[in-house]
Amino acid sequence: MLLERILRASRSAIRSAGPQSDTKPRSATVTKPARPPLHKVILVNDDFTPRDFVVRLLKAEFRVPEAQAQVIMLTAHTKGSCVVAVFTREIAEEKANRATEFARNHGYPLLFTTEPEE
Repeated sequence: MLLERILRASRSAIRSAGPQSDTKPRSATVTKPARPPLHKVILVNDDFTPRDFVVRLLKAEFRVPEAQAQVIMLTAHTKGSCVVAVFTREIAEEKANRATEFARNHGYPLLFTTEPEE
């Protein structure tokens, strides 16, 4: 019994002798990685490439539906150029290069370019 009292008293003394501080432990900060900058793939109009070919290429390379491919093609035809899609820089450049190369392989001067999105 005496031993229990001594243990309780010593525990109480240890607790009360500890540092008395109002500081809180620092919370862990989680940083999110920044999103990569996006680039636009732009279809540049020319007067030589048939509209059907442009629509077929847009559907194949950019996976757009027929109606959207028609709108993109007509917008480029009337305004001179049109944004086809927005990707990260590497993907945008790869798709633009593949689409341009596909047109060149079929004898058409169709051009796709990329530029950073604002």
